[in-house]
Amino acid sequence: MPILGEFDLIERFFAPLATAPGAFALKDDAAIVAPAPGFDLVVTTDTIVAGIDFFADDPPDAIARKALRVNLSDLAAKGAAPFGYLLALSLPGSDADWLAAFANGLRQDQAQFGCTLYGGDISSTPGPLTVSITAFGQAEAGKMLRRGGACEGDLVFVTGTIGDSGAGLLLLKNATQELDEGFRGFLIGRYRVPEPPVAFGPRLAGLASAALDVSDGLLADLAHLAAASEVHVVVEAERVPLSDAVRALWGDGAVARAVVAGDDYQIAFAAPVEKEDEILQAAAQSGTRATRIGHVQRGMGVAMRDSNGRDLTPLTKGFSHF
Repeated sequence: MPILGEFDLIERFFAPLATAPGAFALKDDAAIVAPAPGFDLVVTTDTIVAGIDFFADDPPDAIARKALRVNLSDLAAKGAAPFGYLLALSLPGSDADWLAAFANGLRQDQAQFGCTLYGGDISSTPGPLTVSITAFGQAEAGKMLRRGGACEGDLVFVTGTIGDSGAGLLLLKNATQELDEGFRGFLIGRYRVPEPPVAFGPRLAGLASAALDVSDGLLADLAHLAAASEVHVVVEAERVPLSDAVRALWGDGAVARAVVAGDDYQIAFAAPVEKEDEILQAAAQSGTRATRIGHVQRGMGVAMRDSNGRDLTPLTKGFSHF
């Protein structure tokens, strides 16, 4: 395909993704975005940058899907169902084949998660490829989940398995690392295209007392929840859910490495003891794995303990951009 100009590529690749009436087929300067009656509009933004959050030579469709899914993860952790998004692209070039694959990745995830493009912006840059998405979701009025709200006596849960994405990144950086090819493909796939529990999020509203998505590392993000709630979170190391692939890669040190790996895009949350059965039922109904990993007590901060109740020192503090 030839190189296209800005307006040609918008019309060719992105206008077909803008199917909501308020998007006006990307032919206006703004869009109209509104939740359904009885729901609050929930908005989140995340940016991913080549060389920081993905590799510049990753498949274009995988880059697109990761950019969208890291935002859908935030919405899910707030108890919101996604319905739309804005896209801002800073491109080192305008290769039509690359853009066609990128747009196809968005198309796949729009179909899977029930959302549509409302607008955005495209610009050229001499720097790395940058993808920014602002996602729109809706939560029942007054029921959006917050980081604050966990109480002494609550149980602590996490969805999915922890450490898969971080392990995948390690494998991409170290191609000589020995591992079963099936496990290798699984872990690299989780790094390139996360699997946030989008269907579970809205079911969690009304059950959890506090929640957030796991992006910086399980312990680091639970520390954020603890700080916002002014409580102390205790994680039981033997309860942290790990995939067989992570166990095969990291062996006896798997838990210690997984809880600080980051990029999981799962939901960590606290909930009253009496809500546990409802939570597990809601998880099963949405095809989500939810695991109780600890509890909340009086105090501040987060700690991980072994089966003998001894505190374990984390390997790192988790991911931070600065």
